[in-house]
Amino acid sequence: MNRFVLAAATAAALGACSASTEQAGLDIPAIEAGELSQTTMVDITRELSSDAFEGRMPGSPGEEKTVALLTERFQAAGLEPGNNGSWVQKVPLVEITGRDYAPLSIKGQGVNLSFQYQQDWVGVTYREEAATALADSELVFVGYGIVAPEKGWNDYAGIDMKGKTAVILVNDPDFATEGLEGPFNGKAMTYYGRWSYKYEEAARQGAAGAIIVHDTAPASYGWNVVESSWSGPQAYAQRGENAPPLTQMNAWVQKGVAEQIAKAAGKDLATLSAEAAKKGFKPMPLGLTVSTSFQSDIRTFESQNVIGILRGKTRPEEYVIHTAHWDHLGRCTPAPDGDDICNGAVDNATGTAALVALAEAHAKAGAPDRSLVFLAVTAEESGLLGAHYYAENPVFPLSQTVGGINMDAFLVGGTSKDVTAVGLGKSQLDEFLENALTADGRTVTPDPNPEAGYYYRSDHFAFAKRGVPFLYVDGGEDLAEGGREAGAALAAEYRDKRYHGPKDEFDENWDWSGVMADLQLFYRIGRMLAESASWPNWNEGDEFRAIRDQSCAAGAGCGS
Repeated sequence: MNRFVLAAATAAALGACSASTEQAGLDIPAIEAGELSQTTMVDITRELSSDAFEGRMPGSPGEEKTVALLTERFQAAGLEPGNNGSWVQKVPLVEITGRDYAPLSIKGQGVNLSFQYQQDWVGVTYREEAATALADSELVFVGYGIVAPEKGWNDYAGIDMKGKTAVILVNDPDFATEGLEGPFNGKAMTYYGRWSYKYEEAARQGAAGAIIVHDTAPASYGWNVVESSWSGPQAYAQRGENAPPLTQMNAWVQKGVAEQIAKAAGKDLATLSAEAAKKGFKPMPLGLTVSTSFQSDIRTFESQNVIGILRGKTRPEEYVIHTAHWDHLGRCTPAPDGDDICNGAVDNATGTAALVALAEAHAKAGAPDRSLVFLAVTAEESGLLGAHYYAENPVFPLSQTVGGINMDAFLVGGTSKDVTAVGLGKSQLDEFLENALTADGRTVTPDPNPEAGYYYRSDHFAFAKRGVPFLYVDGGEDLAEGGREAGAALAAEYRDKRYHGPKDEFDENWDWSGVMADLQLFYRIGRMLAESASWPNWNEGDEFRAIRDQSCAAGAGCGS
């Protein structure tokens, strides 16, 4: 999920800055500008986002066309197949499509509420079962649904959730904090604030159901995004033996629905939320039950990551990875004009095209010392499934992977004086970014919305959580024409009118100058890493530092 779903980027002046990093001994070579083709960017973005690709849903004919196109273009660029002679890595998935939804029924003494699917709530099951029936499950308000022993925090303390349904707030307890200080990093979201964690924890607690309360500000996206993303076919990784437990149903409800439920329980949602933000919060049974049912159509299939490699000339067993997800939502909720194809032109046909354009430029420049890997992953929209599968089953050992750059949606809107770095200050890769920006005469702006937790929401996270340093850099906030006000308007227009909807379509009138400038930056960084002798690490104290150190020691990699 890309950063532009957030509320429009603040127009207040954000001074360009960079966080301090460990600099001892870093080898950062100077790199000449690459020969990057705007024609490649335009042509591939146009083709991938055409109606012929039907929104690039994994397992669809659109996937077949996407994989064929990428294979052809990687080969023409001068890459070799990246998976032991194959261009693809098979990713086993299951597709579950819910249908025939009953209303969400809330009952109690003198209470009988009914809420309509999609309008008021959405829900899915991760279980491969044809029928789901949640019947008279006791509702329990569990605050933010967090169990964090290292912080002395347990929102499930003292309650047996077996057969019950958890009602959960989105984000972290201290998300409204102005600064970055607090038990959960203040306004900067942690992984505990992500919906994926909350559903996983509810399942670990034995809950039958989990319902997250949607609120636009802490979620950082509107109900329209939830409704379009959580209805229709849903892809998941196939579960193996000894898989973690699952709830029967995971759901979202509109905030207004949650307020009605709280009132029916004789409580106030705002008051409950304030109590949940305090350490020592205890779960609260609401004295109500929830019921619903739906059917599921189940299809198992294999999707594909596409992998190309430009072999290094002196250290080919050391790897620098570029990632982008090729998938999108397929057919989705129709626009008023009846268009039901979510074409995903910005998200992420642009990033997929960038993989090809970068591959072409690096191949033209000749092989660098280290190998460059170009990885187009599947099923990002379903929870980073392709990236997680690769990271769990790496073609190239993670201990021999120097680092990477992730590209998730180039918002096309002219040049900017800066770029926005998500996760700035986490690793020594910041130094490579700073050097590349200096070469291009640009600056870096820290993520203006750390509360949205974007570092945990795109494909690089699959690598970061396993220790591999990754950069996630978006387009700038400060446009050359119109400054930060224009940047905020551009982000707002995309978020409100196009993101995860049928109108994220290719436009022949787009100004690609800013995209090409950003692509030049990524070229320099990738080339710097591939020509460097250094192994950049996470900064001391970062959550991923210990994982990287252990990986390097266990795998006899990372330059050892």
